[in-house]
Amino acid sequence: MSMTQDTSMPEDTSMPEDTNMPDGGGTVAAGPGSTGAAGPAGPAAAPAGTGAGAGEQERGTGGPGSGMSGLRLVWVYPDLLSTYGDRGNLLVLERRARLRGIGTESVCVNADQPVPRQGDIYLIGGGEDLPQILAARRLRADGGLAAAATLGAVVFAVCAGYQLIGTEFAGEEGQPVAGLEIADLRSGRGDRRAVGEVLADVDPALGLPRLTGFENHQGVTMLGPDVRPLARVETGVGNGDGTEGVYAGRVLGTYLHGPALVRNPALADLLLGWAAGPLPGLPDSDEEWGGRLRDERLAAVSPG
Repeated sequence: MSMTQDTSMPEDTSMPEDTNMPDGGGTVAAGPGSTGAAGPAGPAAAPAGTGAGAGEQERGTGGPGSGMSGLRLVWVYPDLLSTYGDRGNLLVLERRARLRGIGTESVCVNADQPVPRQGDIYLIGGGEDLPQILAARRLRADGGLAAAATLGAVVFAVCAGYQLIGTEFAGEEGQPVAGLEIADLRSGRGDRRAVGEVLADVDPALGLPRLTGFENHQGVTMLGPDVRPLARVETGVGNGDGTEGVYAGRVLGTYLHGPALVRNPALADLLLGWAAGPLPGLPDSDEEWGGRLRDERLAAVSPG
């Protein structure tokens, strides 16, 4: 499909504002015309040990105490693809890494900037039809995101971004638009729009609790033999065939907003673990607000 977000819908604001949540590891904008090197960090400087250019830093930390520099989180095209609070996914990854002593550097790459090849986790969010098509064209020409995925980076793609990582999706008139071919899937336009809460049971191989999220799309996504569905839908539409999302290797896509990683901290930890290695657990005090939100949304949708 192409996305066609319903702009009459308010942004999902279910993420509680935790005034104790630190600001993150310093968000750096990649400079226009650069080769992927991160520019000056602005008001919030990158933490010590994460100041290397985006094309210079080695990938991954190997986990707490490994002696490596930290995780580079790359937010791809937030100027085109960032709907329904998708920035919350970045904030949660920053926080949950930091609580475990893992440094982070967040690099925001707009559509007129090259995508660095040497990130650890790449995030790409939702958007409307025309921005999605523009993003696809620029990302295909740039090649950075696909190259990073080939090198083993983690890719987390939401809604329009989820469709982008496949082989094709539907444009604003239903015409096929070439995707990035990162994952073996293709998307078309369905007969009806899927809007509302989603509950889905995750593939047992991943060992995660059920997913909660909010969907707003008209996509139908068909998975190929080289990938697996992320979950089976109990409530909602998801891919349109009873499944929701996709995963293969270190690439994971979903239709879920919420933001997805705020509502599903275990999913955030899965991505962090793929990039940094095994993670220690967190004390209950660090899980309180996320747990409250998750319990609230599950209770609002669960039968009975």
